[in-house]
Amino acid sequence: QVQLVESGGGLVQAGGSLRLSCAASGPTFSTYAMGWFRQAPGKEREFVAAISWGGGDRYYADSVKGRFTISRDNAKNTVYLQMNSLKPEDTAIYYCAAKLGWTSTTVYEYTHWGQGTQVTVSS
Repeated sequence: QVQLVESGGGLVQAGGSLRLSCAASGPTFSTYAMGWFRQAPGKEREFVAAISWGGGDRYYADSVKGRFTISRDNAKNTVYLQMNSLKPEDTAIYYCAAKLGWTSTTVYEYTHWGQGTQVTVSS
């Protein structure tokens, strides 16, 4: 089974940028669709972005569209979330997730999860 390890979170000022990375184990990473989700204090986990196994099919939450970009490098077994023009409301724990089959924006369809990385955006 694929295992996911996230990194790249931290503290950034509003308007700044961060790039999150999610390193996956094993040679089967390229067979998985990948997603990023986030959970802010007092709120449920919500969809942020998703990408197909080949990288050609991408989805974004309306709240991040135009600011965030999801990408993957299958040769490096890594998926990225480039976050630009960050806002305080982007503050959350960000989770990387994986699933087989079609790309999905639905949290419960993902079967593998990273540990989460904290992103804090100050005003």
